[in-house]
Amino acid sequence: MLKKFIGDKLFYKQVFTLMIPILIQNGITNFVNMLDNLMVGQVGQTEMIGVSVANQLIFVFNLCIFGAVSGAGIFGAQFVGSGDTKGLRDTFRFKVIFCTSLTAGVILLFFFGGDFLINLYLKGEGSADDVALSFRAGRDYLNVMLVGLIPASLVQCYSSTLRETGKTMPPMVAGLIAVGVNLVFNYILIFGHFGAPKLGVVGAAIATVFSRFVELAIVAIWTHKNKETNKFIIGAYISFRVPLDLVKKIAQKGLPLMLNETMWAAGLAFVNQCYSEEGLAVVAANNIVQTFFNVFAVAFQAVGVSIGIVLGQLLGAGKIKDVKESSVKLIAFSVFISLIVMVAFFVSAEFIPDLYKLDPDVRILATRLMQICALAIPFDAIANASYFTLRSGGQAIITIIFDSGFVWVTMAPLAFVLCTFTGLTIIPIFACCQAMNALKAALGLYFVKKEKWIKKIVA
Repeated sequence: MLKKFIGDKLFYKQVFTLMIPILIQNGITNFVNMLDNLMVGQVGQTEMIGVSVANQLIFVFNLCIFGAVSGAGIFGAQFVGSGDTKGLRDTFRFKVIFCTSLTAGVILLFFFGGDFLINLYLKGEGSADDVALSFRAGRDYLNVMLVGLIPASLVQCYSSTLRETGKTMPPMVAGLIAVGVNLVFNYILIFGHFGAPKLGVVGAAIATVFSRFVELAIVAIWTHKNKETNKFIIGAYISFRVPLDLVKKIAQKGLPLMLNETMWAAGLAFVNQCYSEEGLAVVAANNIVQTFFNVFAVAFQAVGVSIGIVLGQLLGAGKIKDVKESSVKLIAFSVFISLIVMVAFFVSAEFIPDLYKLDPDVRILATRLMQICALAIPFDAIANASYFTLRSGGQAIITIIFDSGFVWVTMAPLAFVLCTFTGLTIIPIFACCQAMNALKAALGLYFVKKEKWIKKIVA
């Protein structure tokens, strides 16, 4: 019976080969984001609130870009499996064209509509002075971060394509160097060390933007200098023509997944906006919860990304039996990892808030919310693994229903009703919303078991 859920050494060697570089890169990135958060938190609680609100908006953008490259990446992984270099090159071109256009539109939206969007999160209880300071910090931070959106999106185009070919090390190295740069310049510019001006939240934004350009330069230069192993990049920019047939296929299978990621991120942003109605203290505590959840969750999330690549390549090669067996083992492995993460996060929650300059009530609130979040992590892992499994076969409609559809049908309405029409405090409200992850996990396993996602979608 256990053989159904546990693979052999060769199986886990393949998984770890993909997973470890992704885990390291995302882990270091989220760790540095955590340090950013801690450094801004040392500036002041109101500044931290403003930056966290701006990052809610950037989070939606990041997930939108991730959805775009991932949707096209379904075809990229299967083109690799079938040995079609031209198909992979055309997929890369599509990513560059689409993501650049999308990013330009988002920059305009955030530039002209940023004030309105930031103020949506600053309506809860709190003094007028604190609200004004939080708004100013969020607006200043967002204005600088807009400069880094284009390189951030292009990094995703390169890194995702390299991962689809099994080359996970170059994006990892680029990411590690970039976060190192970010960390150093955060220290210098936020606090004004080594003769630099003390810029606070603006300094944090400048450091992040600079690191994005460094990361793009590294990953792009490596890709173009190693054309013999990255044949998809040969002639990639000679023209920007993408076969209409492929565009239609990506639009049919991939763009719905981009829409899903965008709507999922927007759904979580809406839920967090509902939480913010409970007061500025809740915004501060929830910011800490989200920051440290991202640090701890990278382990099972890296398994999810690996699932998409492994199953996509097997589908492209037409190995249907291996796909069925591997999907079960990969989901089981993700759950095992998540149990370890759950315990570590739950225990650490007692000490994490002490790292910030916070009011005592915010410290206690952050600890309790993190512990509730920790208990839901195994269900998060099942849902995450199920999502990447369904996506590997291009099941766009099922994926949307399961992922973003679930957030908007269950969690978002529940958060709105509980925050608007009840006298409940944030702790029971948060617990009720987190409990929805158990239902989502069950739904994901149901869709996976149906096996309608097992399809080869490239010639």
